[in-house]
Amino acid sequence: MSDIQHHKILILDFGSQYTQLIARRIREIGIYCELLPYDVKPHFIEKFNPSGIILSGGPDTVGDDNSARAPEIIFTLNVPILGICYGMQTMAVQLGGEAKSSKKAEFGFAKIRARNHSKLLNKISDEKNSKGHSLLDVWMSHGIEVTKLPVGFDLIASTDNCPIAGFANNNKNYFGLQFHPEVTHTKQGVQILERFVTEICKCQKNWTTDNIIEDLLLNIKNQVGNNKVLLGLSGGVDSSVVAILLHQAIGKQLTCVFVDNGLLRLNEGNEVMNTFSENLGVKVIRADAQQYFYEQLSNEGDPEAKRKIIGNAFIKIFDQEAKKIKGINFLAQGTIYPDIIESAGAASGKAKVIKSHHNVGGLPEDLKFELVEPLKELFKDEVRAIGERLGLPRKMLHRHPFPGPGLGVRILGPIKEEFAQILREADNIFMEELNNQQLYDKVDQAFAVFLPVKSVGVTGDDRRYDYVIALRAVETIDFMTARWARLPYDFLDHVSNRIINEISRVSRVVYDISGKPPATIEWE
Repeated sequence: MSDIQHHKILILDFGSQYTQLIARRIREIGIYCELLPYDVKPHFIEKFNPSGIILSGGPDTVGDDNSARAPEIIFTLNVPILGICYGMQTMAVQLGGEAKSSKKAEFGFAKIRARNHSKLLNKISDEKNSKGHSLLDVWMSHGIEVTKLPVGFDLIASTDNCPIAGFANNNKNYFGLQFHPEVTHTKQGVQILERFVTEICKCQKNWTTDNIIEDLLLNIKNQVGNNKVLLGLSGGVDSSVVAILLHQAIGKQLTCVFVDNGLLRLNEGNEVMNTFSENLGVKVIRADAQQYFYEQLSNEGDPEAKRKIIGNAFIKIFDQEAKKIKGINFLAQGTIYPDIIESAGAASGKAKVIKSHHNVGGLPEDLKFELVEPLKELFKDEVRAIGERLGLPRKMLHRHPFPGPGLGVRILGPIKEEFAQILREADNIFMEELNNQQLYDKVDQAFAVFLPVKSVGVTGDDRRYDYVIALRAVETIDFMTARWARLPYDFLDHVSNRIINEISRVSRVVYDISGKPPATIEWE
């Protein structure tokens, strides 16, 4: 098999909310890519040896003195470059053109006219105008625009509001687009990106699920050899796929520790044991640590503090179990690429930490294990595809996202065992009914939240004064933005009645109609 990373694209991140989407689109096309901060050291870029480079969008104003600039080395490598939005603007300025504030900013849908039959856009269109010119439906998001082309560049796209919406130096294979081809609103965006990476950068489509699996299995065998590996198995998608990969690669050399922290969904612990230990023959040790977690969390209400407590408690229990097993040399983790990006694990360490990920860093030094992280270069959709190909249950792989701290961040305030059980039962009813009404796959994430407040209710002739459950369901493409799901009123009525009637400690159910932004998807 050829090296599946031989042809690869480097994406330099200027801080756009869409940057990860660029990487996912390139991977979906079948070509490996990596995302690095724009100010990465030149030797990283040289060592990476890209077949092409993409400059992302970003929030900076290109005319400001301290605004971000692309590393000068990229213009000496003799590889194709595509600048998107801010990436186009800084290319223009750095190569001798100009960019200034737009007379009229563009945010949202726009229609561009392709010009001058460029390598990038030629014969790609959504429609023709009355004069036969190609038109494209695209997504704009800018208040700055290029006002003067660098020497050697031609105009390749324009809109009524943006005279230079795209440019090209066809001799050097440098291109700039003011719009965002990576978002689904740009109808031909994938076709444009595919042309850039395949026809212009000459990349072969080696990044396929079968090739990735073959490569991962070989890498695991080469790294581990005849040594033993320990894996913390949570039952989530990432650790589950790592477990099945390791089991296929090294068999009985793998031991999994499943820490039951009391913050899982209803019956989830038994399902994990059944799937891996009984059906797949994976060696799994179940550590019942529910009471320990509840004790640690009983007096803490701050969300980030709870995350850290849960992470530290997991490490302590895991460490206790690890010390009972002799001869372990390697520790496996389900770290995936977005974990590294969001936890400021990129080369510059400048990415903002949104939320702590307890599987990235934080391991005690005295564990003295070498890390095995087979998924660390993969996005979630790639991980799911691998799991499906290796035979994991579809229900496990395609469940809605579940936070690493589990129900710990869906119980607001301090956590008690009683609260966790109430929430488990309410969430299970919600999931059952979403599946019963064929609504589960029509929303992208749904869950229940326990509110630590009491509300007056009536049951028969008796007054109730009990807890409140909030239901949350959202529709999203990329989880960066989301809108609340318009679930049918009759459905919500039925779910509410079931929760209140079947769970004696719940007196009221509410439905969250907040979008992201301004809210986040999870409540904590």
